[in-house]
Amino acid sequence: MPGDTLSTAVAAVELPLDDPRALAAVSLIWREAHLLDARAYQEWDRLWAEGGEYIVPIDRDTTDFASRLNLVYDDDRMRRMRIERLTGGFSISAAAAARTVRSLSRFVVTGREEDALEIRSAQILVGYKREETFVLGADVTHRIVFGEGGARIHRKVVRLVNSEDTVTASGFLL
Repeated sequence: MPGDTLSTAVAAVELPLDDPRALAAVSLIWREAHLLDARAYQEWDRLWAEGGEYIVPIDRDTTDFASRLNLVYDDDRMRRMRIERLTGGFSISAAAAARTVRSLSRFVVTGREEDALEIRSAQILVGYKREETFVLGADVTHRIVFGEGGARIHRKVVRLVNSEDTVTASGFLL
């Protein structure tokens, strides 16, 4: 599998628009952003391939997520538990859910395999919660796999620009 360090992004300078997989992957990533802003978490979960990982590391340069402390390191089970907390109405994240609008751009293909693409992008998220507006920036890496069921997210790594700052309960997914 291709490297996932930020330095890898320097070598990648294109989104091959003649590759239908690249267009399908970007379309999937935009659909994901739409579902997250709409808080359609059950539908968002269906975008994932079995065994998919949703990761928000604290150390922006790490590639060894299993042995490092992360803000989020979810497999299928943990991702679904997180969705239940956000939609169940019994947690602070559900009671004070933020409204979000996100934009993704600067798509580059950073890895290619026979059945997968790795795509890096920039995400700007504007949120509103408890009468306050906030902005989060992140470098996002998606590993998109292609199979009989179409394109699916196999791994999503969200490297927040301010990942080492104090984190408060968010009430949304990145």
